[in-house]
Amino acid sequence: MDLFGETTNWETKLEPILSKYKGRKHPLDYQNTYQLLVMVVLSAQDSDANINKIAPALFEKYPTLKSLSQTDAETFIPYISKVRNYPTKAQWLLEIAKTVQNDEDIPLTMKELTALKGIGRKSANVILRETHQAAEGIIADLHVIRVAPRIGIIKESKDGIKTEKDLMQVLPKNIWSEIGMAISFLGRETCRPKPKCDECTIADSCHYFATEIA
Repeated sequence: MDLFGETTNWETKLEPILSKYKGRKHPLDYQNTYQLLVMVVLSAQDSDANINKIAPALFEKYPTLKSLSQTDAETFIPYISKVRNYPTKAQWLLEIAKTVQNDEDIPLTMKELTALKGIGRKSANVILRETHQAAEGIIADLHVIRVAPRIGIIKESKDGIKTEKDLMQVLPKNIWSEIGMAISFLGRETCRPKPKCDECTIADSCHYFATEIA
């Protein structure tokens, strides 16, 4: 049941954005799973653009998880000092590096990923999607939290976990892997805080468009 107490075929209604964004790489400019893991942790409450900016120097110095596991906070912190909440994130990453040790041992299940410091469900969902694992949830980043209720798929909530849970109840599992990122890209490009409804491929199915614009 969706926002209006109706059973809506959201898979069909969201097909235009699923087709448009399917398989598009996350905006974090990573080269491998190790880099993705580090950048996802760093990007919490920060912008992907900022993390992309500091990444080259960081990964030149620490090309592998093993190299990161052998450093200390004092040496590591200057490479991430422009990142929001960097002292805590440094601790998280050094602990992950010491726990996992090798790039090939990075876990790729929701349970194992969220057991690591600094990785919640949103981060884990991003890692699972980008590494082509079976979806265990739906990416609910800031864009999804804002846009999904605006479209009318779920009720508004500021809580990412609740947003994800509500989406999982409404949307079929076969689109979980891609739909979070598709809504996120829609939010980044078209459904901005001031939305460009005339450019939107799903305006016909959108609650906001129907009630505020049309």
